Amino acid sequence: MFEETANKKKWYALYTKPRWEKKVHAMLEAKDITSYCPLNKVSKKWSDRMKVVEEPLFKSYVFVQLAENEKTEVRMTEGVLNFVYWLGKPAIVKDDEILTIKLFLNEYQDVEALPLEIKPFDTVQVQRGILMGHKGKVNRVLHNRIEVVIESLGYKLVAYLDKSNIAPAGR
Repeated sequence: MFEETANKKKWYALYTKPRWEKKVHAMLEAKDITSYCPLNKVSKKWSDRMKVVEEPLFKSYVFVQLAENEKTEVRMTEGVLNFVYWLGKPAIVKDDEILTIKLFLNEYQDVEALPLEIKPFDTVQVQRGILMGHKGKVNRVLHNRIEVVIESLGYKLVAYLDKSNIAPAGR
């Protein structure tokens, strides 16, 4: 059972040297490691013509699908700086998120990837801690922390949570 879990392939995000995304992707594929470098079709204007070029959607990021025992081989690849970490462990990217990126890029050109901002009055869901799973409204954003109001049982519970412990609530 443990061996089966250790060999299950998951998607991870890698942090690469600047402008090495395509090179790292090619080197990983040459090692028979499933890799995905989302490329965005962008129209560029030169003095004499327009041309559509493919640029990485996420600067300095490449996604890899691998089992736990393949991580060392990936780290040894030239141009790879490290895995992207979340809460002290390499961040796992969900299969459906990779699929969504692929479908979106197949459908649209000149796509822009922007970091998610949390603002007052956004509905969020707590991802970790004693309030895990509860939804609430953002009351205030305070540097690296937010004040979330969680309404249940007719009371308002105000909790100050680290931004890393919340996510936008599903619609």
